[in-house]
Amino acid sequence: MQNDNHFDYLIIGNGLAGLQLALELSKDPFFATYTIGLIDPSEKSENDKTWSFWEQGRGKFDAVVEKVWHTAKFESPKISLTLLLKAYDYKTIRAIDFYNWAKNELSSKENFKFILDTVQEIKDSEIVEVIGEHQSYSAKHVFDSRVPKEFYSEQSHYTLIHQHFKGWVIETESACFQPEVFTMMDYRFQYKDSTSFIYVLPFSETKALVEYTFFTPFLVEDDVYETALKTYLKSEYNLSRFKILETEVGNIPMTDFPFWKYHTEHVTKIGTGGGWVKGSTGYSFKHTEKNVSKVIANIKAGKKPSHRLFKKKFKFYDKIFLKVLHDENEKGVWIFESFYSKNTIRTMFRFLDEETAFSEDLAIMKSLFSMAFIKAFFKVLFKP
Repeated sequence: MQNDNHFDYLIIGNGLAGLQLALELSKDPFFATYTIGLIDPSEKSENDKTWSFWEQGRGKFDAVVEKVWHTAKFESPKISLTLLLKAYDYKTIRAIDFYNWAKNELSSKENFKFILDTVQEIKDSEIVEVIGEHQSYSAKHVFDSRVPKEFYSEQSHYTLIHQHFKGWVIETESACFQPEVFTMMDYRFQYKDSTSFIYVLPFSETKALVEYTFFTPFLVEDDVYETALKTYLKSEYNLSRFKILETEVGNIPMTDFPFWKYHTEHVTKIGTGGGWVKGSTGYSFKHTEKNVSKVIANIKAGKKPSHRLFKKKFKFYDKIFLKVLHDENEKGVWIFESFYSKNTIRTMFRFLDEETAFSEDLAIMKSLFSMAFIKAFFKVLFKP
């Protein structure tokens, strides 16, 4: 008799990583006979976030892309840049569109099963037991997107920058946005010399996502975001009246915490819980896509799913950058001024995508050369 709660693979968390992994498994004939469960306490029926990323040409998720831009702006008190993205497209996806599309794709697969439950405990052994609030499940291998509890209990030993933000999708009565140009960073509205900026994605002349984002070791009260958003809209667009269609809030950990240490033979950490968010930027969408491809290739090659997911040199670069932001947060605006004004789009995007050769890395390092980075380098290098 078949056990409906036993799977070849069980994916914990139907967020970006869990659903991307499930989609790729569903498309590969190698896994056609494998049973795969997806467990999450939420039905993913709300638009809880927006993912934006750059890529060249067509992508795997173009079916749910909300908007594409080819020109970006960077603003600071000292410089104003217009960045032509050339071969790259900057794309944005609403989470609800991704969730609905992924669920629709997977619901037609007989070997996939969605489970609405909260995981309370994992008992790791040759057959992994997953204890939920309502039932227990078992699997030959588990992909777990939950953040290890040690992240919270041992965080003082590592560097942590909070990428925290609040944004509004707003609609205006008259045309005021330039829909073909998005604002990557606007540092003219900093909070107390911190690394904080406005980010704008204009969907049309009358609709845009306007977000206030911090890269800081500290958090702020809600009114700080709202005051900045209102000030920005009034100053830049002469807007005092507008309709808020959606509100987006979040806090993405930018950290050098060693998430990869929490893989086991039968449990692979994925997503934020696996360190798939790039430590120095908080970017996750394309890094998730790449890691999913590596995981699947590893499985098919008979290796551990987590085999060589990360490039050590980029982890080291991230540590240095995080140390600068942590110790001298006011330097953030200078860092990004230098990064965007002294490098080509291709070099910058390749570096952030962790695709650069060392010669390209040197160009980035040269553009950011300063005493702050020298001090951070030695602090990281000689950290016990």
